[in-house]
Amino acid sequence: MEAGKEAPATAKLKIAGTWTGVLEVQLESWTLPMLREDVARRSGGSPDCINLICSGKILKDDGSSQSLQQLGLRNNSKVLASATSPDSVKALKDEEAAQADRSSKLSRIRAAAHALAQRHADGSFPVEDFNLQLENQSGQKVNFGSENDQRAVMMGLMLHEKAKSLIKKQKFKDALDVLSIAEEAFSLCDPKIIEMIDNVPILQLDTVWCYFLLRDISCLSMAGTRLAKSREGFQRSHGRDNSRFRLLQAGRPAELALYVRLELLEGVVAFYSGNHVEAYKSLSAAKSKFDQLQVLDEALSLLMSMGYKQREAKRALRMSGQDIQRAVDFLVEERAKKACRHQEDIQRKNEIIEQKRYGMTANNKPVSIQRLNELASMGFERYLAAEALRVNNNDSEKALDLLTNPDKNYDLQQKIDSRKRTRQQRQASARAPTQIAHSGDIAATASTTLELESGSHEFDSEDMAASSKEVRDEEMEDELAKELTGDAYADYDLEVSKEGEAIAEYLALLESSTSMKTGSS
Repeated sequence: MEAGKEAPATAKLKIAGTWTGVLEVQLESWTLPMLREDVARRSGGSPDCINLICSGKILKDDGSSQSLQQLGLRNNSKVLASATSPDSVKALKDEEAAQADRSSKLSRIRAAAHALAQRHADGSFPVEDFNLQLENQSGQKVNFGSENDQRAVMMGLMLHEKAKSLIKKQKFKDALDVLSIAEEAFSLCDPKIIEMIDNVPILQLDTVWCYFLLRDISCLSMAGTRLAKSREGFQRSHGRDNSRFRLLQAGRPAELALYVRLELLEGVVAFYSGNHVEAYKSLSAAKSKFDQLQVLDEALSLLMSMGYKQREAKRALRMSGQDIQRAVDFLVEERAKKACRHQEDIQRKNEIIEQKRYGMTANNKPVSIQRLNELASMGFERYLAAEALRVNNNDSEKALDLLTNPDKNYDLQQKIDSRKRTRQQRQASARAPTQIAHSGDIAATASTTLELESGSHEFDSEDMAASSKEVRDEEMEDELAKELTGDAYADYDLEVSKEGEAIAEYLALLESSTSMKTGSS
């Protein structure tokens, strides 16, 4: 022992259970695995099957190398040692591994949704082969006042769609985790905007629906609060008696399925709260709406004989209150919207291709196609107008001043020509036979060259190259993007068969409860 250093103090631990006795340990240097191994050796068991409990808590080191002192053990601490079967140990480890996997995947979902919203809400170039935009129920593009609001709503919607996908797969606990993050994302948006849309009330409703499917009575009080917020949110966004919503839907009762679920869950909460009168009222209202959503076979067959698929025919009949003519009008209108959306998507893709040729502004935004079209309509060359907008951060007035100034216009043209010559020299050098590359590099170079040669005045910036090298969780981002169908009626066209079964179940329970009270009296 070196001079001047004292030996670590020895402490005594009183062990009971699978082995009883007193152990002398050094609290500062001993770790939990060391203690567990010593107890297992003395009791003749396996360290993996020994659980140690102190002060009512199971001692866990979570893979770290914390000392016994750091874990809270002191001199004369009492430790209870219990032995578990190997199967129990394996089940516990499997559960912990599953929980760790859930936590990791949840973090990936959050990060991917944030990254997608960040890129697509601020007008940056999409690095994927898709472009995300917000639409209202009529399929029209929606832009909120600020990028922060746009980002918050976009992130909330992506996460909500992911949660609904998990609900369909009956992964209700996972869905609740994702719904919680979606709710957090929506909370970052301006409350005035949130009051105008019904996405958050639907999210509250989906959360309680998960509670119900898990049969989690412990969430009863929370469920009641969420349902109250949901109903209040619907009243704000849909209007009194759904008047505003019906106006947007051309008088169609598209909200019926939502209210079947809402009133069912309100009835269930009232039932378990002992308020049977309110429970019967809510469940009866839910049953009335459920009955209105039942599609007649004759009407369905008639629409299918016109060439419509069963799913779209059912939706049309539900959305039109079983009126066949209105259902046909709805189907024609939806097909027209789909065709229009397809054309808009093609146009947007072409715009993105054009924007990429012009490069990024100083504030890392693409050239505005709308402002470019305005300048081009004045007779300016398109590539020249694009460069004027790029160097002026899409400021139309400054760009127009530059274009109408002969000297500045000439300088701008010279810069474009110089950049074009530099690019051509680099491409010629890249095609030189003395350069050898792997087949993957050749394919990438050829692909890039074809894209560059598709325009005559492309911009070549380090910023665009850097953005393409951004570290992305492409698998999770693609998974989230695939959940976004653009179906404006997906939240309203619910398959309510489970709701119908639950309504019948709880009405029967109420009837049984009433009969028992009558009999006892």
